[in-house]
Amino acid sequence: MPARTHPTRPEPSGVDVRLPWWAVALPAVAFAVLLLLIAGPGQAQAATGESATGRLLHHLVELAIR
Repeated sequence: MPARTHPTRPEPSGVDVRLPWWAVALPAVAFAVLLLLIAGPGQAQAATGESATGRLLHHLVELAIR
């Protein structure tokens, strides 16, 4: 007894994707806010002492020398 074959669906020729307005607006607004936070001078104070990045680099150099 032969097995039934299911008809295959034709592949769509083009993709039709519709996004709501907020799916584009929210990432754009979030990007702009983060860019302003990074670029804005704000009330930054000079750090005193050695930074964590400096200590890490110092340890990496010591390990590389050994």
